[in-house]
This record gives sequence, C-alpha cells and structure tokens, in this order.
Amino acid sequence: MADDKEREGTELVIAEFHKKIKDAFEVFDHEANNTVDVEEEEPTGYIRFEKFLPVMTKVLLEKRYRPIPEDILLRAFEVLDPSKRGFLTKEELIKYMTEEGEPFSQEEMEEMLSAAIDPESNSIRYKDYIAMMVVDDG
Repeated sequence: MADDKEREGTELVIAEFHKKIKDAFEVFDHEANNTVDVEEEEPTGYIRFEKFLPVMTKVLLEKRYRPIPEDILLRAFEVLDPSKRGFLTKEELIKYMTEEGEPFSQEEMEEMLSAAIDPESNSIRYKDYIAMMVVDDG
C-alpha cells in the first residue's frame, strides 16, 4: 500500500516535471515542430523534444542544478522596479538586459521577451513570470 502511494507520488512529480519541461521547450520551438535549434551542441543543428525530455527529467529528479529561490528572483526584479509597481515595461526590460551586466544577444532578448512580456500590457508582471519559472521542490 505504501509502495503504491510512493509510486503514485513519484509519477505525479514526473508528470509535473514533464509539463514544465514541455512548456519551457515550447518557448524555444519557434517553428512548432517539436525541435529547438542548438547548432553549437548537435551536428544536426537541432534537438528533438523526445530526446530532450528524458535527459532534462533526469537532471531535475537528481536535483543537479538548483534553481534560484523565488524570493531572490523577486528581490532582483524589485531592484529594477524601485517604485514597486509590480511590473517592468518592455522598454525597461530591454534596456536592463542589453545595457547592464553581460548583455543579452538580440536572439536571447527576443526569446526572453516572447516568454516574459504580456502582449496586452506590453510589460512583464514579474511575480507572474517568476511563478512560471520556479520549480516546486515539493
């Protein structure tokens, strides 16, 4: 009985990881063909989702890369938003990501904007964005 519950719990964790991985993968699957361009990594120039999913699932299950905690991400965004509006405009985000620290390339910037910017308000509500990025350690 306990083994069944443990197995169900593990299956639920894996299913949640698969959903998060798929959501993240789709941000970079610009042609909606279940592939992502990775010229530097693969001789074919792309990686298929079917190959990516088991590798990334294993990485997450083994907790090899620890994500930055939600509160630290929030504080980082709040530094960029001193008036505490709860959002950054697209223009502000572009400025910070291309002029401060190690600047994003144009391609990196476009990928981030496609995932982060709300098209209706043309801004990033960073609490929502952080919630989308964070992995629940459960």
